[in-house]
Order: sequence, then structure tokens, then C-alpha cells
Amino acid sequence: MPTPPVKFPKPDRNSGKPPVRKGDGNGPTPGPSNEKNWVGPVLGFMALIMACAFWWVATHPNMVQQEMTLTRLFELISTDKVVTIVNEPDPSTGLRMLTGTYKAPAPNAPEAVAAFKVPVDLSLNPYLASEIDKAGYHKIIETEATTNWMGPLLINLLPIVLFVGLMYFLFRQQIRMAGKSAFSFGKSKARMMTRDRNKVTFKDVAGIDEAREELSEIVEFLKDPRRFQRLGGRIPKGVLMIGPPGTGKTLLAKAIAGEADVPFFSISGSDFVEMFVGVGASRVRDMFEQGKKNAPCLIFIDEIDAVGRSRGTGMGGGHDEREQTLNALLVEMDGIETQEGVIIIAATNRKDVLDPALLRPGRFDREVRVNLPDVRGREQILHVHTRNVKIAKTVDLGLIARGTPGYSGAELANVVNEAALLAAKRNKDEVTQSEFEEARDKVRWGRERRSMAMTEEEKKATAYHEAGHALLSVLLPHTDALHKVSIIPRGPALGVTMSLPEKDRVTSWKKELLSYLIVVMGGRVAEEIFLGDISSGASNDIHQATRAAKAMVCSWGMSEKLGMVQYGDDSSMNFFGRDMGGSRGYSERTAEAIDAEVLQLVDSAYVKAKELITTHRDAMEKITAALLEYETLDGKHIKDIIEHGRMLTPPPAPLLPPSNPTPQEPLPVNPPVRPKEDDGGLMPGLPAPA
Repeated sequence: MPTPPVKFPKPDRNSGKPPVRKGDGNGPTPGPSNEKNWVGPVLGFMALIMACAFWWVATHPNMVQQEMTLTRLFELISTDKVVTIVNEPDPSTGLRMLTGTYKAPAPNAPEAVAAFKVPVDLSLNPYLASEIDKAGYHKIIETEATTNWMGPLLINLLPIVLFVGLMYFLFRQQIRMAGKSAFSFGKSKARMMTRDRNKVTFKDVAGIDEAREELSEIVEFLKDPRRFQRLGGRIPKGVLMIGPPGTGKTLLAKAIAGEADVPFFSISGSDFVEMFVGVGASRVRDMFEQGKKNAPCLIFIDEIDAVGRSRGTGMGGGHDEREQTLNALLVEMDGIETQEGVIIIAATNRKDVLDPALLRPGRFDREVRVNLPDVRGREQILHVHTRNVKIAKTVDLGLIARGTPGYSGAELANVVNEAALLAAKRNKDEVTQSEFEEARDKVRWGRERRSMAMTEEEKKATAYHEAGHALLSVLLPHTDALHKVSIIPRGPALGVTMSLPEKDRVTSWKKELLSYLIVVMGGRVAEEIFLGDISSGASNDIHQATRAAKAMVCSWGMSEKLGMVQYGDDSSMNFFGRDMGGSRGYSERTAEAIDAEVLQLVDSAYVKAKELITTHRDAMEKITAALLEYETLDGKHIKDIIEHGRMLTPPPAPLLPPSNPTPQEPLPVNPPVRPKEDDGGLMPGLPAPA
């Protein structure tokens, strides 16, 4: 049965805006709600209660009653100090008691009337009743047992009501400021992007032509579905973009949003992760509900590995909130009630951690590889990022592209930005080649540390070390062209030797790797020959040589003794806990053979490097002297020294480091401070003592 065509509303050609659908966020903002606001009456009722409480307290003054004993009461009666006596029940306990007033003595003042109470029942104490009758109180007022419920009720409930009202007011203000209510906690956080707000198109994407072409097909499908459906094709349900960080996956998603005429929702995988159970799954369902209301539409999930990790893996394992969210996502993408028209575009740089059920066709029908750009792609990316930058006509972006192998699009954008900032710092009207070279080195190795305190012996050792790398890089075949040598500290490195490949390498050859090992050993060999000692400066060289030699033996089958066998499994899966405690896949005897082969490759490279440097000892001395004088040399300068014994075109003089006073150099003397005349007050100066 052929798939029915997707119907689109006709856009308004005069406005140039995408078609408006109900609930997609592009239409007019709805007016204020007509629902009755009950907060005002509640606050008014609370204010009325408080007013009544204050009125009751004001109109019912109550003298503080002093509880006394029977002996004290007899004394007051005998001295005729009692004014009134009332027999009434206690409102809190209901027991009978005597209350009244008496004349209390006051110092330096006439007697004052005070209240008293005696917890006693006259019906049970006839002696007290007769004494009161003898004293002249023949008639004791009998009051009925009444309960004063208003006072205790107000005292107990009024603080609670005030506290609850205050908390509600504060939380209500916070919820208003956040723009959501407590009932929207499980709603999707997907944000809609419109063409008016998003200015990125496919013209802004360069260096990833294949990925751009595959994603542009989806945009064309949404614009003209009948063109693809006439032969029975259907729209892909999902597209997964895979690539290293900074290669332009999110930029591609923005370009799709800028090109498509359909609603585009954007959300991050971390937006589904919450500490409360069921919230992530609820947000997934709500996101697809929004998509179905606006179908056909696109939903972009960035960093999907935050929610799509493989189930049942890791140190803890088990069924947690993340797995519930993933289950909801799997059901919504390809379940019983799946509705066509909602296309999912996801991005990740960790495909290996994703669940296999998420990767199968029917959920993600396409996998788009967004790889690091090649030399031509890097040049195109540099042209895109330099559109709004004033660059000199002599700038060769192709040379910058050749000098940035392995750079991503984000790193290239950073290079352009750093070059522009550096040119502005130097008060230049345009960005020149030198700023681009400096920005490239800064992004890769860090900023120059010209003020770093280095002794002459350390500078000399660094010069010999880098001269060894540079000499072998020029002498050996199957090496990249030498570009620049510097003994200026950058980042953690005290010196840098940089080579530029003629083209990007797809494969590594054994002859190239053997030459690479010899070049890497040149620094340590130069220290040993010319300084008679070795330093820790070759630690990075040793690390790189060991890693390359181990890859040649274990992964690439370049050992004649061990053959074309891969030794050791991929250790990246240890992150999941799948291979925790597992064996390494080969015996102890094989491990000894691997160590011996790795050591043989590194030692052979060391012997060859020592032989070449010893043969060209004079060239090494001249290169070292030139580095100590100029600090930075280009590849052509090194070639001139090796071929002609001198530099035909010497570089300009190096910049002087910031001058700091040495202990032997006297510090500048501050000018004498003229004493300020006193103005008669305590501040700022005090009068001198007589």
C-alpha cells in the first residue's frame, strides 16, 4: 500500500514567513487568560481575620491574674484587702476557682488593684465558704461554665495561616519568574527555532560536503515530498550525526532549521535527565506530542548519548531512570502508535556507547559521518570564517590549512578569532600572515612565554634538542617538510619543531613510521652527544615513540616476528564495565615478545639518529648557534645551513623579553615626598608635637 503524501499548508508568498500552524509558537501570542484569580479573595480573607483578631484583643482587655494560695487569700481577707470575689469555672480546664481583685501595696504610690485566682471549689471546702461569708462577702457571683474558644483558636491557627500564606506568596513569585508552574515539571524543554530567528544556512557550512548533501536531501524531501514518494519511497524517521567534537554537527542542525519550511525543535539529551523518577519519560512523550501536533516537523536532540547509553552496562547496571527515558524514546520512535511526519535528528561523538536498539533502521535510518575536514575543507572553513574579518591580500589561507592538520571547524574558527584579536592588539588595520601563524601556534601549543626565567644552560640544551629534531627531519626521506623551529617556551613545551605535510594522510606506511621514530629520537641523542648528559625534556618524545612502536607491533602487523595479528582488544569498552576483569587476549610469552619488538624498534631508531647527528656535527653546531641568536627559524633557514653552511636570508632580530630588574640591578628611587601642610584638623595629618 503506497504511503499517503504529506500535506503542507500553503505559505504566504507576500510575507516570506513559514506557514503558521496551531501551537507551533509562530502564531500570535494568546491574550491573557480569563480564568478567575482566586488569590486576591484569599489574601483579603486573611487580612479580615487578622483585623478581627486585633479588634477582639483590643475590646477584651484582661488583667493578668496572679495565682495565690489559700493561706495568702485568708491573710488578704483578714486584712480587708480583698475587693471582689467571683466563683467561676476555669475556661481552659473547666474546674471551679475563685477569682477577684485585691489591693496590692505599691512603693511610693497609693495601693493598686490587682487580680488574683485561687484554684479551689467552694462546694468541696465549706470552711472557706464560711470564712468568706463572715468577712462580709455574703453573695458570691456564680457564673455559668462557658468555653472561650475564640482566643485559643486564634492563638493556635493565626501563625500557621500567616506562615502558609507567606510561603505561597514567595513560591508563587518564583514560579512566575521561572515562567512555569509546578504542573509543567514533566513538560518537554524543546525549543522551537524559526527562520526569522535563525540566520544560519547551508552556505555557512563548509568542509563537510557529504554530510551537508545528505541532510539537504531531508530538507528537499520536506519541501517537495511527492518528488520522492512517487516511486514508493518514504521519509526517513531518524538521522544520527556521528563525529568528533567541533566538526559542525550542531551547526548542521542550525542550517537545517534555517533552510526548512517546517517547525524545528531543538533539545539536549541532558534535558531528559532528572533526579525524579518518570520525569524523563514524561518529557519524551510530551516532546513527541508537540511534534505530532506540528507534523511534519524536525526534532534535533544534541548529545543523545546522555540519554541513549546502552542498557544493562556500567558498574551499577540495573534499571534506573535513564533506562526508563530510553525505553520511552524507543517506543515513541518506532512503536505501535508511531505517526509519520516527525523526523528525529540526533548528534553524538560516542556511537560506541549507544544502545543497539536505538541504532537499528526504523529508528535511525541514516548515519551521517561528520569527520574532521581535510586540507581543502579546512581552507573552505577558513574562507567562511574570514568573511567578516579584514585580512591582507598577502594572506595564504591554503598555507594555514596545510599547517592545521587534525583541526576541527571550531578550532579553525578559534584560530581566525585569535588572529583578529592579535592584529587589533598590535594596532594593525588588517590581519596579516604573521598573525595567523601566531594564532595557529597559540591554539595548538599555547601562548609564548618569553618572560619565563631560563638560564643560559637551559636555553642551550633546548636549542641542541630542537636542532636534533630539525636536522633529522631534513636529512631523512619519507618525512614531512620542516616548517619552523623555535626555542621560545609555549605551554608546557620549552621548544617546538613543526613540520607541514604536503597533503592529509589517510594511511601510515612503515617507512614513514620508521623515519618518524628516528626524528623523535633526535632530541635525546643531541643532548647526549653535545652536552654529555640527558635531561627530562625528552619525556614527550619517549611517549610518542613508544606509542607509535606499540601500534606498529600490536595493531598494524608491522613486526616480522609477531606477524599480522592484533594483540589486545579495544580497551574503550572498559568504560561500560563489559570487559572489567577480562583477560588481555594473549599469553605472558607473547607479552614478552611484544615488549622486545617495541624496544627493538625504538633502539634501532636511536642508533640511526645517533649515527646521522654524529656525521653532521658541524651543521648541528651552526643550527644551535642560529637558534640561540634568532630563537625562531623557518625550514628554509635549516636547509640553507645544511646545504650552504649559512643562512642566505637571515630572519629578523627576535623580540626582547619583558625586562625585570635583577638583584644586581638597583631599583629606581622614588622621588621624595613633600610633606603636606596641616589644615588644623586631625585628618589627614596630625600636628607635630611641640
